[in-house]
Amino acid sequence: MNVEGRHFRTIWTEGDGEGEVLRIIDQTALPHEFRIIDLHSVDEVCRSIREMWVRGAGLIGATAAWGVWLAAREAAHLSAEEFSVRMAMSMEALRVTRPTASNLVWALQRQQKAIAGLFGAAAVDAAHAEAQAIADEDADFCRRIGEHGRAVIEAIAARKPGQTVNILTHCNAGWLAFVDYGSALSPVYAAFDAGIPVHVWVDETRPRNQGASLTAWELGQHGVPHSLIADNVGGHLMQHGMVDMVITGADRVTLCGDAANKIGTYLKALAAADNAVPFYVALPSSTFDFSLRNGVLEIPIEERSAEEVRVMSGSLLNENGQTAGTASVRICPEFTPARNWAFDVTPARLITGLITERGVCEASEESVLSLYPEQK
Repeated sequence: MNVEGRHFRTIWTEGDGEGEVLRIIDQTALPHEFRIIDLHSVDEVCRSIREMWVRGAGLIGATAAWGVWLAAREAAHLSAEEFSVRMAMSMEALRVTRPTASNLVWALQRQQKAIAGLFGAAAVDAAHAEAQAIADEDADFCRRIGEHGRAVIEAIAARKPGQTVNILTHCNAGWLAFVDYGSALSPVYAAFDAGIPVHVWVDETRPRNQGASLTAWELGQHGVPHSLIADNVGGHLMQHGMVDMVITGADRVTLCGDAANKIGTYLKALAAADNAVPFYVALPSSTFDFSLRNGVLEIPIEERSAEEVRVMSGSLLNENGQTAGTASVRICPEFTPARNWAFDVTPARLITGLITERGVCEASEESVLSLYPEQK
């Protein structure tokens, strides 16, 4: 996607040979600053995932894949046996950074196969090629999600000719959450680019405010009309006919269609069901966990630091309303403890459809397998 007219992916390399550098967009700095960070080691990659310099299912997976390349480059001088041990340790360090998103483990498994039996320069080259393939595939799959999702938006637009299609989303599942295009926002961008009048209701998405800081920022960069709302407004808008559809992303989806996403997604799905508003989940196949059937019982839910709930950050304003730096502020009594579950699970019964790179299907085992028959 473009930032002030220049195309960026969320993760890429520059240079070649020993001078090749892995680069990311530091999402913790947005929307106040567009900052690029270089990652030089697998430890730095682990930190970037754990501390959410990068976030979003697809981008976490791609970053982990590039982390394996850096780990192989660091260990290239070791013997075959030592290399194998070091790589196993590095992959485990990457695996435990974020427990909920299935893309992370999926990417590591692909890298394991790519470098199996290799060490030294051969392993480095294989890991690099596989990381690039994973990144390119992620971007291509998200582009296809946009095409399939656009058809859904077009159908809604056809039922209200000349009127705007109002779409509500939760958290950030745009290009910042993937390598490019995004999942939930990819259909929005595709529809907007096709001339369909769309408007996005952007949930602020506490506690980290990814909607306010990331979704609103990238929609603005693309020129898509949008309005920021508090997390609790969505149900009210649906009751008054101001939402035509909901699209969210996902961090893990079961074979039967249960979807884990940012905390609060389940409440939006309940409100949508009560008001007969279509609720879609957009995801590439790498986000499916075909080994699971019951999302509520089986998907691991990450609990993060309580400080993410107790503390917020933002721009400081001077007396004229102009930005005067950034700061973090505590929003509760100093002695008040907090809990911070990062995700919840929306049961398949509340999901109208899953938008994937292979098409749109119902949130059911039979329908998912119709798109992915090789998983039978």
